[in-house]
Amino acid sequence: QVQVVESGGGLAQPGGSLRLSCVAQGDIFIIYTMGWYRQAPGKQRELVAATTSGGQTNYLDSVKGRFTISRDNATNTAYLQMNNLKPEDTAVYYCNVGVDPDGWGTVDSHWGRGTQVTVSS
Repeated sequence: QVQVVESGGGLAQPGGSLRLSCVAQGDIFIIYTMGWYRQAPGKQRELVAATTSGGQTNYLDSVKGRFTISRDNATNTAYLQMNNLKPEDTAVYYCNVGVDPDGWGTVDSHWGRGTQVTVSS
């Protein structure tokens, strides 16, 4: 089994910063992808940022230049540095990992339970 735990959410003022962390533990041979998604009230979940094992990254257009995803393969940890936060960034942020559990080539998707980010003055 794989456990995914997010942390670092909270309240920030517009223009402020937060740093989210995601740690994956359990039956992991390799993590191919790690990504951050968010879901605001009444809206669908959307991809915010993702990174591959090869270091490729992609971002939601509205967060480009403000958010940065990074990854520490030694600890199976992903980070999301969020700068210049806006009220529209308010959402529950979820971490997702794509895991090969045993080296057989299958990839399983695992989600954390989310961490709340609120941007308000």
